[in-house]
Amino acid sequence: MKTIERSAILAFASLGLIWGSNFIFMKWAAELISPIQIVFLRVLFGFFPILALALYRGVLRKQHLRHWPHFLVMSILATALYYYAFAKGTALLPSSVAGMLSGAIPLFTFVLTALFLKQESINARKIVGVVLGFLGVLMIARPWNTGAGGLDLWGVGYMILGSLSLGSSFVYARRFMSNLDITPLALSTYQVGLALFILAVMTPYSGLGNIGQSGVALAGLVLGLGLTGTGVAYVLYYFIVQRMGAVQASTVTYLPPVVALLIGLLVGEALRVMDLIAMSAILLGVYVIQTSNQQR
Repeated sequence: MKTIERSAILAFASLGLIWGSNFIFMKWAAELISPIQIVFLRVLFGFFPILALALYRGVLRKQHLRHWPHFLVMSILATALYYYAFAKGTALLPSSVAGMLSGAIPLFTFVLTALFLKQESINARKIVGVVLGFLGVLMIARPWNTGAGGLDLWGVGYMILGSLSLGSSFVYARRFMSNLDITPLALSTYQVGLALFILAVMTPYSGLGNIGQSGVALAGLVLGLGLTGTGVAYVLYYFIVQRMGAVQASTVTYLPPVVALLIGLLVGEALRVMDLIAMSAILLGVYVIQTSNQQR
C-alpha cells in the first residue's frame, strides 16, 4: 500500500510539472503555426511512442474495442478539444496567464462530480471554495478592463473551455473507465490514437513546416508537448485517476499554474500583483473544496 501511495505521489508531481511547462512550448509554437496544427503535431509525436510501448508490453486486446465509445469521448474531452482550447488560449494570452487560468480545472471537476458522480456532498464550505476559485478567474480575466492593457477575452474563454473539458474528462474517466480492467498505457493508446485520427482529418496542412524555422520551438513541440506532454502525461493521468479518484487526481492542477507563472517570469513576461492575488484565490478555493470533508 505504501509503495502504491509513493508511486501515485511521484506520478502526481511529475504530471503537474509536465503540464505546467506546456504553456511556454505552446506559446513558442503559436508564433509559427496555427493552434490546431500545434495540437496535431503534439498528438502525432505523442502517440507513436505510446503505441510502441503498448505493443512492446502487449497490453492491447481485441476485447477492449467494445469500449470504443468511451475511448472516443475521452479522445475529445481529454485530448483534442482540451488541447485545442488551451493552444488557442495560450496563443492569445501570455503563457503565465494561460497557465494560471488552468487552475480552474479542479473547480469544474468538483461541480461535475457533485452533479454526476454523487460522491461529493454540497455544503457551505464547498460553495465558498467554488466562489473563491471563480472569483480568481474573474480577477485574472478582468473583463471590465477593455483598454490596451486588458487581456484578450477570447483567449480567456478558450482557457475556460479547455479547463471545463479536462475537468469533465476526470469525472467521465472515473465513472466509466476506472473499472474497465484496462491498463493506463492501453487506455492512453486508444484515447490518443482516436484523437490523432480526428485531428488528422480536421487539420489544414498548409504552412505546417514553418515549425522547422525555430529549433527551440520544434524541440519544445516534439519533446515537451509531444513525447512528454502527451505520451508520458496520459499514462500518468490514468494512473493517478485509478489510484486517487477523480477529484483528488484533479488537484494535480494545483501545480501547473505555479510552474507556468515561474517559467513566464523567467522568459520576461510581465506579472501584476493582481494576477498573484487572483491565482492565490483560485488555489485557495480548490484547497477549501478539497479539505471540506473531515475524513480527508
